[in-house]
Amino acid sequence: QVQLRESGGGSVEPGGSLRLSCVGSGRNFSDYNMGWFRQAPGKEREFVSVISWRGTTTRYADSVKGRFAISKNNGKNAVYLQMNSLTPEDTGIYYCAADGFGRTAQAISQGRIPGVSDYDIWGQGTQVTVSS
Repeated sequence: QVQLRESGGGSVEPGGSLRLSCVGSGRNFSDYNMGWFRQAPGKEREFVSVISWRGTTTRYADSVKGRFAISKNNGKNAVYLQMNSLTPEDTGIYYCAADGFGRTAQAISQGRIPGVSDYDIWGQGTQVTVSS
């Protein structure tokens, strides 16, 4: 089973950029659909972005469209989240998640945003703080 480890979080001023990385250890990382979620203090964990196992399909939350970009490098067992034009509302803990059962593909085909329950493996999270 894959284990996930995020990195790249930090503190940045509004308008700044960060690039989050998530590296998977274990076998068959390329078989997983991968997602990014975030959780702000006092709020529920929310979907940010998803990428299919081959990297051919992506989806974004409306709040990050046009600012964030997800990518996957199966050769490096990694998925990335490039975040630009950051605002204080982007502050939170960012989690990488893996779906090994195709639930996210099913969600997308049904026209819904993948949720927390669609993923079975989670990283520990990395803190992103956007503040002046």
